[in-house]
Amino acid sequence: MDMRNATWRKSSRSNDTGGECVEVADLGAAVGVRDSKAPAAGHLCVDRASLRVLVSRIKA
Repeated sequence: MDMRNATWRKSSRSNDTGGECVEVADLGAAVGVRDSKAPAAGHLCVDRASLRVLVSRIKA
């Protein structure tokens, strides 16, 4: 998947004082997820349903 034109959005929970830094990008049927402190380290692509399950489990 070509990620050069992906628009990454930082989590509202991220901060500049060492907080958890996650960015997401809308990839159509999938969502890109990466560490905003190390964007060149790569990313994960997950389908939207899997991301919803992951987020709900993290919140629980």
